[in-house]
Amino acid sequence: MALSCLFSRTSRKNKGLTVLKKTALNLLHREASARMVDFGGWDMPVHYGSQIEEHHAVRRDAGMFDVSHMVVLDLKGDGARAFLRYALANDVEKLKTPGRALYSCLLRDDGHVLDDLIVYFIDESFFRIVVNAGTADKDVAWFEQLRDKHAPTLTLRRRDDLGILAVQGQSARDRVWQVLPEIKPATAGLNPFSAITVATFFIARTGYTGEDGFEIIAPHEAIVVLWQQLRAVGVRPCGLGARDTLRLEAGMNLYGQDMDETVSPLESGLAWTVDFKDASRNFVGKAALLAHPPARHLVGLLLLDSGGVLRAHQAVHTGHGDGEITSGTFSPTLTRAIALARVPDAVQEDDTVFVAVRDKQLKARVVKPPFAKQGKVLIDV
Repeated sequence: MALSCLFSRTSRKNKGLTVLKKTALNLLHREASARMVDFGGWDMPVHYGSQIEEHHAVRRDAGMFDVSHMVVLDLKGDGARAFLRYALANDVEKLKTPGRALYSCLLRDDGHVLDDLIVYFIDESFFRIVVNAGTADKDVAWFEQLRDKHAPTLTLRRRDDLGILAVQGQSARDRVWQVLPEIKPATAGLNPFSAITVATFFIARTGYTGEDGFEIIAPHEAIVVLWQQLRAVGVRPCGLGARDTLRLEAGMNLYGQDMDETVSPLESGLAWTVDFKDASRNFVGKAALLAHPPARHLVGLLLLDSGGVLRAHQAVHTGHGDGEITSGTFSPTLTRAIALARVPDAVQEDDTVFVAVRDKQLKARVVKPPFAKQGKVLIDV
């Protein structure tokens, strides 16, 4: 599993030194016999007995994930849009309809990736941002540094009073409507990558699995009740393990593996999130990206030989030089080993490469992600 190395590293680092943070659902996870791990300082479930079954539940039906370790930031004030047009690599000028969302990287001045995030347009003086748990403190500090210099009247509030529950899968929305029928009129027509507030729930048609569903932001007490209601109607609890295999099949990056502060988004399969269209718009990292065209890019790999599993940091040997796997796993949907790898820019789709797995050189084919989503295999296996 791609996250196993991260789990072990954080456990060794924090053992005996740090009290792990807990989400509001922590007791329910333990009552459900979840295997709990240290994930970046949070006590989180990796699985509830079978990671494979949890993965299939999402691809074929519905599963739910506690993602309350992620952090909600509310940016408010006059000039919020102009500030985010400068702070983010993607352009929030695209957000015209209240509730619309945008995926973007948060860059350093050198063009390297501080974090990836989702920003929601509520109104001209209110944008909501969801950032990763492990980077939240440095994200807030960076946003505050930029705000103090460029837009000191804006307020940035960290919403630690809110939790997040992701309900994902082909049946996910129907299951949510089953327990929250009052929200169906407002959310039945909700477009992908859009959100709406209904009572105490901020409901977004977004996700990190390649399947349809909702990510629901609400006060912690409401998240606890909703988890119990969804479990009662058959939605399967899923841990970080299944979330990782699902996102990798869907070709979605994981911060800290597929991109971080050592690489640019242009070398991480995220060029589509960097908006250069408005030449007059300056944004953090723009000059560095333009000055340093990428020499590498991120590709998908499908293992052709048997006898191994693709893992992060394995060397990839190509006819154009060497690369490295950034994320790798055994795909439950394809029943094959798959990976994302950063390789020389000349490497193309359908090229054959060799991956160093223990003492072997195993053959793999370069493919274009995603590997699978919406219940379907999307590459030729």
